Amino acid sequence: MLKRMFVAPDPGRARLRFAARAVLGIGPAVVVCFLAGHSLAGAVTGGLAALLALFTVADPTVRGQAVTTALLPAVGLPVLAVAAGLHDRPVARDLAFLAVVGAGVYARRWGPRGHSLGVFAFMTFFVAQFLHATPARLPELYAAVLLSVATAAAVRFGVWCYERRLPPAAVPAPPGGTGLARVTTRQAVQATAGAGFALLLGQLVSGQRWYWAVGATWWIFVNTASRGETLVRGFRRVLGTVIGMGLGFFVAVPVHGAPVPTAVLVAVCVFGIFYTAAVSYTWMMLWVTLLAELLYGLLGVLSPGLLGLRLAETAVGALGAALAVALVLPVTTHATTDAWIQRALRCVHACTAEAAARLAGSATADPAPRVAELEQLLGRVRLSVAPLVHPLNPLAARKARARRVLALLDDCAREIRGLVAVAADPEASHDARLAAACWRVEAAVEALTAGRATPTPHPAANPSPTSVPAPAPPPAPASASGPAVVAAPSGSASAVVAEPSLASASGSGSAVVAASGLAPASASCLAAVPAHGAASASVPGLASTSAQGSIVVSSHGLASALTSGSAAVPAPARASASAHDLTPAPAHGLTPAQAHSAPVPIPAPRPAPMPMPDSADNVALSRPHGPALVHLHGLERALADLAEPLRRPAGARLVRA
Repeated sequence: MLKRMFVAPDPGRARLRFAARAVLGIGPAVVVCFLAGHSLAGAVTGGLAALLALFTVADPTVRGQAVTTALLPAVGLPVLAVAAGLHDRPVARDLAFLAVVGAGVYARRWGPRGHSLGVFAFMTFFVAQFLHATPARLPELYAAVLLSVATAAAVRFGVWCYERRLPPAAVPAPPGGTGLARVTTRQAVQATAGAGFALLLGQLVSGQRWYWAVGATWWIFVNTASRGETLVRGFRRVLGTVIGMGLGFFVAVPVHGAPVPTAVLVAVCVFGIFYTAAVSYTWMMLWVTLLAELLYGLLGVLSPGLLGLRLAETAVGALGAALAVALVLPVTTHATTDAWIQRALRCVHACTAEAAARLAGSATADPAPRVAELEQLLGRVRLSVAPLVHPLNPLAARKARARRVLALLDDCAREIRGLVAVAADPEASHDARLAAACWRVEAAVEALTAGRATPTPHPAANPSPTSVPAPAPPPAPASASGPAVVAAPSGSASAVVAEPSLASASGSGSAVVAASGLAPASASCLAAVPAHGAASASVPGLASTSAQGSIVVSSHGLASALTSGSAAVPAPARASASAHDLTPAPAHGLTPAQAHSAPVPIPAPRPAPMPMPDSADNVALSRPHGPALVHLHGLERALADLAEPLRRPAGARLVRA
């Protein structure tokens, strides 16, 4: 946890600017409230409204953020009126509170704006309970909210709007569905049930501070989408509260509401909340707990007993959330993790397609926004997989498998970033090998996401004979060693694995490919190019190739009509194949007797290996095509390795929870 706090990367110092602007926005908002003659309760309400305006509004564009900020009072003021009006009617107040909880969670279906408005509505009702607001205090509270939101907006959009210099942030669309199939609908029901449990049990623990339990349940459901995520977030909330209480005994209790030191410590807490929110929920809760203790010190009610009561109510809220996600319309970790991984892989597909179009000379293709979207999706993948890699997870094999998936997805993202950087090079131009490699990557993604790899071939993937010249190989002597036999491992997502020394077939011979375990998804990826010889395929369930075709098999079960430029022109027929890092399995397609009685092929010399992109002898792979191919091959390897943890055993998912 300490490493995550102090060593976590902060690209562009985004978190630092986010936290510094929060202090600059909330401080003046509180000062404005005091200058307007408001009481301490009014200033606390205004400070909280400014904090929420700066913390929860996360629309992708500055214009959208301004609109959402303007809508906050329109949602919060009516809720504040209801909370104050029902102050002395406990049953109606509790039912209204639960209705706000359900509506606030359900509003997340409308994206960041719905989420922001839902959080603001809930916290407005919460602060009314915190301050014991009554109808007589509504005018002061209204004015405090309006002044504070306006001040925070002036700082955010006028004084320091650093977002104007940044491209719009990519925000993944929420999962779809209708009715109870929609995740946000199920979570709204869960949050309402959990909050109801926390409300009842919290009132048994304390008739005055019961709203702490409801608040704990609410915030545990924020930014979660599955049972596992909610349980982990609940654990982290309790842990952060415990640590914050311990710190409060040494910081908040001795200060005991002294104005100047309390103001300084509140500013530090605000900075800590904003700076650590994106890194560690435990650290954020530590600062939230310390901030609450300082505010209670200002109000003159802080005591060690109050700190213990807060811990008890937080535990009640966490228990309510855990019971709700386990018993009420559970959203499994399996379903959520699989959905986010599928979306991340499809984004890899889109990034590669955009990069291929850019390399082909398209002026409108721009893979950069796709890269930003991929980063956001990988963040969601890490969040959904967090329960599996948590230190308290007793399933070691599943934990290792999840970590392997995360590492491979990070490898994919790194290769995509490199590919996009190469595609942005003004010297980059169309090259058939790059298009073919991009096509193989897209096919690999389709095999992982849909169970089949039958993409529409790019035009450049099957170039004309004049695209990449390749001399015809010299005639080779006949071989009496029998047909070339290649086997593919059974049940593999990259099912076609060829021996690098696969012999080419001449006009009178045939190349026999035996793959008894070939998956139909991979079998459909074989491509044929015109040649003079005959190449027969002995693959169960595989459609036979043309009588005058040659087969080109890539390393991961993906077809390529052109990998190194040697199969694009008519030549004595040959079936070229590469296996890169994979080891071929024993052949099961022919018995020894069948092998000796089969037609004898006339092999061609083994094709010379492709030189490394940075080799001095490599003329064809000139800059920037060499680096692009390096990134594409790295992406292919990562996708092929992903097949094992995602599909092992056959048809299995990453998780079963």
